[in-house]
Amino acid sequence: MSQAERIDALIAHVPVMPVVVIDDAAHAIPMAEALLAGGINAIEITLRTDAALDAVKKIADEKPDMVVGTGTVLSERDLMSSIDAGAKFAVSPGLTTLLATAAGQHMDQCPLLPGVATASEAMRAEEAGFERLKFFPAEPAGGAPYLSGLAGPLQRVKFCPTGGIKPDTVAKYRALKNVFCVGGSWLAPKDKMAAGDWAAIEALAREAAAG
Repeated sequence: MSQAERIDALIAHVPVMPVVVIDDAAHAIPMAEALLAGGINAIEITLRTDAALDAVKKIADEKPDMVVGTGTVLSERDLMSSIDAGAKFAVSPGLTTLLATAAGQHMDQCPLLPGVATASEAMRAEEAGFERLKFFPAEPAGGAPYLSGLAGPLQRVKFCPTGGIKPDTVAKYRALKNVFCVGGSWLAPKDKMAAGDWAAIEALAREAAAG
């Protein structure tokens, strides 16, 4: 299977994928349960905290219905740590030669969704075998109008835009033919997790899933 086929099988059915910074691994399971109850069954947990990999492992072990991936993957070491924790996919803010090589070697275990912000970066990623890409940071890089402009010349590539997208702007991205899902940090906000307000997270997930 190609990178595109693997990514599509894992997350293309999810209209909005939560991008989560988690400070306490104990929040992993109730958060996953709330998202699942709201109709969202894929999540990206960013490797920005010490709790991230523990949270990924808990979800992978205890909630098999949730497709859990890692974000902020910057190196082969991050990729291997993600695989060891049970991540089903990985997301990076950009793409280096070393990371592309490592991702190619471990595509069967954990396909990489690399980030791009320009047409040239997207072309280089496609040349390296990646046809599903993260458009990041989406809003600062030009937003939906810019992404729409890439659809004509880059017809085999589809994107998951992430970065600065809000509930009131997500629809314009989802309407684009070259977008297969949208990443959103508002679905599992840190203040709701810290308060244990899982009902609020379920409600946010339900709203996003209904889209």
